Amino acid sequence: MKDILRAAVAVPALRVAAPAHNAVEIEKKIREAANEGVTLLTFPELSLTGYTCGDLFLSDLLLDRTAEALCSLAVAVPETMLVSVGAPLLIHGQLFNCAVLLSGGKIVGAVPKTFVPQYGTLDERRHFSGADTLGDTVLLTIGCFTFPVGTGLLFRAADGTTVGVEICEDLFSPIPPSSWLTLAGAEVILCPAACAEVVTGRAKRRDAVLSQSARTTCAYLFASASKDESTADLIFSGQGLIAQNGHCEAENSKLIDGNYLLIADLDLGKIRHDRRHGRTFGEAATRYGVLGNMETIDLPLSLTTSNGEKLKVGRLPFVPDDAKTRASHANEIFEMQASALARRLSVIGGKLTVGISGGLDSTLALLVAVRAMDKLELPHTNITAVTMPCFGTSDDTLKNALELMERLGVTALTVPIRDAVLQHFKDIGHAADDFSVTYENAQARERTQVLMDLANKHGGIVLGTGDLSEMALGWCTYNGDHMSMYGVNCGVPKTLIRWIIETVIDEKLLPNAADVLHRIIDTPISPELLPPDAVGRIAQKTEDIVGPYALHDFFLYYTVRYAYRPAKIYALAKLAFADAFDGATIKKWLAVFAKRFFTQQFKRNCVPDGIKIGSVALSPRGDWRMPSDASSTEWLLEIDEIDEN
Repeated sequence: MKDILRAAVAVPALRVAAPAHNAVEIEKKIREAANEGVTLLTFPELSLTGYTCGDLFLSDLLLDRTAEALCSLAVAVPETMLVSVGAPLLIHGQLFNCAVLLSGGKIVGAVPKTFVPQYGTLDERRHFSGADTLGDTVLLTIGCFTFPVGTGLLFRAADGTTVGVEICEDLFSPIPPSSWLTLAGAEVILCPAACAEVVTGRAKRRDAVLSQSARTTCAYLFASASKDESTADLIFSGQGLIAQNGHCEAENSKLIDGNYLLIADLDLGKIRHDRRHGRTFGEAATRYGVLGNMETIDLPLSLTTSNGEKLKVGRLPFVPDDAKTRASHANEIFEMQASALARRLSVIGGKLTVGISGGLDSTLALLVAVRAMDKLELPHTNITAVTMPCFGTSDDTLKNALELMERLGVTALTVPIRDAVLQHFKDIGHAADDFSVTYENAQARERTQVLMDLANKHGGIVLGTGDLSEMALGWCTYNGDHMSMYGVNCGVPKTLIRWIIETVIDEKLLPNAADVLHRIIDTPISPELLPPDAVGRIAQKTEDIVGPYALHDFFLYYTVRYAYRPAKIYALAKLAFADAFDGATIKKWLAVFAKRFFTQQFKRNCVPDGIKIGSVALSPRGDWRMPSDASSTEWLLEIDEIDEN
């Protein structure tokens, strides 16, 4: 799969001051990682010797044995991998704490630690000099290998993947070296470390890694020294973290750990998209004069060769997996919606009209409206909620709509539109048994007319109920439910709406409506524009017609958020929905999505106001600007060429 890097953090078994033994253990982890398809691997700080050697670092014997071990390890690294090991290097009579990069049987470079600590129990300056003492990049020869040593080194693979290195304390400095390395082009940062464990230390390191990976838009591999280090005064936890763009992709589970391999697939396409999409990153590189100040070492290997099977790809990218996070997320969105609507009503007057179908979208819109009235300290009766039964209205949805309006204490109206639509059919010469798009859209437009006229009558606005998913697919009637004075759900995808309603229930925001809200959540999604079945149940189900919203929201997220091409979206969907949809089904609905997404832009180009909720939005005034007559040919051709087997 394009742009997928299989990376790993390795924390090997260790003996302090035993480079030969440690080299054997490191080589075991290299072979293990290679067998797993890993192409980029980092070990902890001073992993060849151990971090806690103390004054033994000054021993000629230890340094000689370290050099021998380093040469033997270099030969063992395959040409398919780039590996970082930690070692003390003697340069111009000074000792430097270095990360040494190995690939294809060679030592390709080394990076010295920039900030060498000397505080508390840490006294590295007793043995090591800081990188500033070294000055510019120098060439060092160990055995038969001659290689550059310096802080301004970037390691660039043949596929363009660029790697930078900083060491432990560097990460915790006010401006970490990785800030400059990433601005100069590094997409992945390796951080070999040796962090003594203290209470709360693990969480602080985790926060630092996630924060730096977010701030610098990069992947970040953090490997800390293990429990095998000396415990004379300190204990080391062996913490391992793999992060990307502020998200934790993998972390070891034990508090005190050692002798393990932590692997993750990383989608560098996200990094590449966000850097080119956000001008700030590139402009910062220019502003601070970083470009051209680094030395790039070109390597013949390709790093992004993974098939992506270890990627963390959620089925519902808009919905957090963790229940606690999901509830917090949903509650935040609900408050954003209600506050935005309250602001609008405070300016234009505190009355509104909303159509209620008994479905998810209109239910959420009504709940938001009630919350907005509470914020403004206005009565719920300022909301005129209207149900407009017609040919496709089912008994259950009508009952739910009426009961919900009653429970919420709004002004409830029932305006049957059957006769008005039949008269309209007669006026335009359309047969009442012709269930074409005209049959469906006439109902939607009649409902909108009723709402608009009632809003005029009561001196309020029409509140739109359409959601982000419907906007993406154009699954709305132009100048029908497509139109309102304010689109309160326009930033909320379909797969998230039920969770917001569930949060309203769980938070007991409207306790007397909980039972009817549960029934609404369990109701199939439908526009209810075709007649129900013989026993009054919904016959027209949206997902049977347009496709599963879980798939469409997945396609929408990766199309808009990361601008991925169809082939990659398909590959990610196959991973995410492996036990739910086969390849042919995913391909079928991906083609439907692409076609509708392009052809329905004209509807998005004239939508009502409504706030952005998350990282994906389709307002033509802000996040998504596309010509209505743009061609979908290239996208559909690529989909057609996908092998779904």
